[in-house]
Amino acid sequence: MSKNIAFIIYIFLVLSLTNCAKRGTITGGLKDTLAPTLKSSFPKNYSTNFKGNEIKLVFDEYIKLKNLNKQLIISPPMKQEPIILPTTASKYLTIQIKDTLQPNTTYSFNFGQSIADNNEGNPYNQFKYIFSTGTYIDSLAIGGRIKDAYNKEADSFVSIMLYDVDEKYNDSVVYNKTPRYITNTLDSLKTFRLENLKAGKYLLVAMKDQNSNNKFNPKEDKIGFRKEFITIPNDTVYELELFKETLDLKTSKPIQASGNRLFLGYDGKQNLKEKQPKVVVKNNTEVLETIITQMPKKDSLQIWFKPLKADSLAVSVSRDSYLKDYVIKIKDQKKDSLNITANQNGVLNFRDRFSLETATPLVKFDDAKIKLTDNDSTEVPFKREYDVFNQKLYFDFKKEPNKKYNFRLLPGALTDFYDKSNDTLSYKLATKTEAEYGNLRIQLKNVKRFPVIVELTDSKGDVLASEYTDEKTTIDFNLLNPAVYTLRIVYDDNKNKIYDSGSFIKKTYSEEVVYFSKEIDVRANWDVDQTFDVSLPYSPEPKKKEKGKGGDDKQKSQGGKPENRQ
Repeated sequence: MSKNIAFIIYIFLVLSLTNCAKRGTITGGLKDTLAPTLKSSFPKNYSTNFKGNEIKLVFDEYIKLKNLNKQLIISPPMKQEPIILPTTASKYLTIQIKDTLQPNTTYSFNFGQSIADNNEGNPYNQFKYIFSTGTYIDSLAIGGRIKDAYNKEADSFVSIMLYDVDEKYNDSVVYNKTPRYITNTLDSLKTFRLENLKAGKYLLVAMKDQNSNNKFNPKEDKIGFRKEFITIPNDTVYELELFKETLDLKTSKPIQASGNRLFLGYDGKQNLKEKQPKVVVKNNTEVLETIITQMPKKDSLQIWFKPLKADSLAVSVSRDSYLKDYVIKIKDQKKDSLNITANQNGVLNFRDRFSLETATPLVKFDDAKIKLTDNDSTEVPFKREYDVFNQKLYFDFKKEPNKKYNFRLLPGALTDFYDKSNDTLSYKLATKTEAEYGNLRIQLKNVKRFPVIVELTDSKGDVLASEYTDEKTTIDFNLLNPAVYTLRIVYDDNKNKIYDSGSFIKKTYSEEVVYFSKEIDVRANWDVDQTFDVSLPYSPEPKKKEKGKGGDDKQKSQGGKPENRQ
């Protein structure tokens, strides 16, 4: 009996040792999802009669700072930024105030999401430390939302500012003074709330402040504002539309680009579309023959002149009341030469114009030396248009589906400003079938006024197709490349056929832009009919049908081949 008991004990010990030798995974427990909290502060949060220059914040766990320069909002802003230490993981933060504090003022330090626990990064969301240099904490507040005047989505990190309107107020405060109160939408919100405000009269401004200096720079920043001053307290929900101002014409000193060309940098590109400046170039008293063109993708004009020997040239730029004179030293440099490239070479879409771009401006055209033939060797008539400002030569002709075309330019067909002509050029083009494109019909409803610009854009906001209408409410975009489009209209109140932004100094808002609430999917071989009720924030889903495949009579009447649409 004792032997059996001893054997059982032996087996038990072996099994126990075996289990102890098995490898396992240490789980470490549940993941920490709790944000740190403030344990204590010196002086206490919401203190009054604040007179010190140092604040100590103590937290219940180790914290770290993330993107403090973007997330921390101090209201009112301080001329000298405070020093916040340490920058490494710690259970406390010290704020060293370097600025002279205003009397009887409530200060707010909104840390946004910059304070997070050291291990998991859980943010202490919108933590605020508030104190007053007076006897009470200001407790009034206003709120609202922001939007972009032209783009579908507003920018992130937009500052919302209040400026005192008193006997010292003038419109220049946004350019050279910091606001009385400030908050920021940070990286996700399109709403704002300004808190701990004092009763009074204010200018309300929104600003995409690229330099983070709390001052408006029209060249870089977007701005939105209320024309009327606001009074606090009130319960109004404000909406501010941000826009990029169109700058007045301002040029910089020209620089020599080649032996026959100058660059003239400028501000005010939108203004340039309506009225180009007059540029006069002189060699001593002799006025030189010139051509002025736009430098592609740059805010610079190109001043073309015939090669000459000169030590310097005088350049005069004028438009309306603007006048600027420059003297440019001229060096012996390499001259520009004629070079021609096709903007399309291969597939030519039905909505595209075949165009050539030239390195030097053209001045002469010999249409007899330009031939357009199809794949049957039949000559196809065309019309030619030259945009000298953009140095683009356009050819328009009736495109047939599923056809091949050959453009042939014989020597001497094109002559540039320097009497240089082209060699033989040949470009092969082909069209697709109509079934490879889609058609979109827009039915505008409840348009407040005309004219309007109807635009289709891609996700970046680049315009892919546009129509202008003085009274029509049915807009056809036929033979579109299959894609997902964004739809918007612009109320063209000054009837210049382009969108115009606002002006803070002139107290004008941008022309009104309304977006269709959903993207529109245009597919190959489909007709899409879409009602755009401009008065509604949301519109119904579009009806789609594949050409020639089903659909009721109403759908069929709305579709059909593009040439049958009126």
